[in-house]
Amino acid sequence: MHILLLFQYDFLWRALVVGLLVTLCSALLGVPLVLRRYSMIGDGLSHVGFGALAIAAALHWAPLPVSIPAVILAAFLLLRADSVKLRGDAAIALLSTSCLAVGVLAVSLGGSNIDLMNYMFGSILVLDGTDVALSLALSAVVLTGFGWFYHRVFSVTFDETFARATGIRTGWYQLLMAVLTSCTVVLGMRMLGTLLISSLVIFPALISMRVCKSFRSVVLCSAAVSVVCFLLGFGASCLGARGLPTGATIVAVNLCAFGLFSLLGWARARRRALHT
Repeated sequence: MHILLLFQYDFLWRALVVGLLVTLCSALLGVPLVLRRYSMIGDGLSHVGFGALAIAAALHWAPLPVSIPAVILAAFLLLRADSVKLRGDAAIALLSTSCLAVGVLAVSLGGSNIDLMNYMFGSILVLDGTDVALSLALSAVVLTGFGWFYHRVFSVTFDETFARATGIRTGWYQLLMAVLTSCTVVLGMRMLGTLLISSLVIFPALISMRVCKSFRSVVLCSAAVSVVCFLLGFGASCLGARGLPTGATIVAVNLCAFGLFSLLGWARARRRALHT
């Protein structure tokens, strides 16, 4: 398929717009989450979303009104896990496996003809106008909020105790991060599915940290890397002769970028060592 022919199909336009916006939001939110050692929160929340979506489908309820509040609640609990003497990684593992099991049981007991493959691996080409509208609204909130509260997010990310001592309402910012991350994960599940959505949160931040040192440079580099990797993965999937799965292709491109940036970071460190 010639690349110009892609612009003739509305479903590809919708997939491109939603994909770009969701990957950009995931990259911005992923930086403070990775720095606070909550890298796998996207994976945990996607499992919660799977359980909520499965229950909603089994009961013939609308999926988004059920899944978004459930994932927001789970995100807030995970971000506050330390207050109940439960480490973040343990809380994520406990919640994610439990919700995944509940979701599978709901599908089995509900007798619903749900295609679990779409839940597990996503289907970016079946996005509709509602997904586009939600992604536009979400991206506007994330980009505006991240830019407006940038310095406070920086303070809470690196030293929450100091930020609280200076009068910053850290609990409010944790709730804000929980809401934004939850909405991003729920929308991203339509793209990459339960098993791959965490890559949108983790990879851009980790890739940028290979070569960038300041918080601002990591944020900007993460945003650029996420967009470029999505475009390359999406294009390779649509134009590939073998019909590559879109989600897995995007993740594979991110993995290649991680290897490339790791090599660049090693080369820079090696050059500095030789000059000193």
